[in-house]
Amino acid sequence: MVRWEERWGTAGGPGPALSAPSGGTMSPPKENVSLLFKLYCLTVMTLVAATYTVALRYTRTVETELYFSTTAVCITEVIKLFLSVGILTKETGSLTRLITSLKENVFGSPIELLKLSVPSLVYALQNNMAFVALSNLDAAVYQVTYQLKIPCTALCTVLMLNRTLSKLQWFSVFMLCGGVTLVQWKPAQTTKVQVEQNPWLGFGAIAVAVLCSGFAGVYFEKVLKSSDTSLWVRNIQMYLSGIVVTLFGVYMSDGAQVLEKGFFYGYTYYVWFVIFLASVGGLYTSVVVKYTDNIMKGFSAAAAIVLSTVASVILFGLQITVTFFLGALLVCVSIYLYGLPRQDTTKIQPSETKSSKERLATV
Repeated sequence: MVRWEERWGTAGGPGPALSAPSGGTMSPPKENVSLLFKLYCLTVMTLVAATYTVALRYTRTVETELYFSTTAVCITEVIKLFLSVGILTKETGSLTRLITSLKENVFGSPIELLKLSVPSLVYALQNNMAFVALSNLDAAVYQVTYQLKIPCTALCTVLMLNRTLSKLQWFSVFMLCGGVTLVQWKPAQTTKVQVEQNPWLGFGAIAVAVLCSGFAGVYFEKVLKSSDTSLWVRNIQMYLSGIVVTLFGVYMSDGAQVLEKGFFYGYTYYVWFVIFLASVGGLYTSVVVKYTDNIMKGFSAAAAIVLSTVASVILFGLQITVTFFLGALLVCVSIYLYGLPRQDTTKIQPSETKSSKERLATV
């Protein structure tokens, strides 16, 4: 069995081309990858997430004509599709095997495409809601409220993946939420840009995004870990559906204005940078979900909030407060506590052991 690190290379880029079995696509390794590789992916995703929120907020608060956020979400899906095809080409080892794999697993599997259209639709809604929220709320308020996705994801994990989280894990989840709240309780202003905002619209967008994040993330994790289909084949299936869904969103939300002003109206280098971060972050999220779990992904996002605050200290002179110190300490302790249980939460447990009500009762 080929280890995942060998296929990706030591620096995260695609490694040497490897031959796939006669069936076409090489199956993902069943054994656990090294801790170093997991930490590498989590670190990159954390840095990307920390930069993404700040950059996105900036692009939505400049004093120029705003770009259409629906088109940005659509372009992100297109870029992720091309990146996934490129990585799958390396994985399969030749163009012939790539074409065979796409015919068998993508174009010849309409049921699988339909299955992956579910998270595509939900993720598209979530990504658009992030733009709406950051257009109407301060970045700190957005970051704090969005952490509600962590207990939402934990609940979906219990109900959809047949897992039983220990009391200590549940305690660490809510401790993390408390720590993040303290970190961002009363942050100093890091921008002088003032824009008209609708807080209720922003809060509503976050509420929708939280529900979408919990459900779609766990649903995609279940699909990934329930078969030996290549991670990148699954990504291609999802991104194809995502492009269709986001194009429909462009037509429904901004169709008339896009026809009048153009698809790339308002785009700047900063907008393209945000799209790049969203594309790279999406791919790393898939890897993290495949080899860890969605709650660990939530902890990575929380660490990104702490990093973004530290960056604000360096770049914008934000003052460290007692609440920041206590919140950062709670975040670190919660991450440590979550790793203490010996139960392997990266595997889907048999459904016949306990019912959903019994699993929730144990909490």
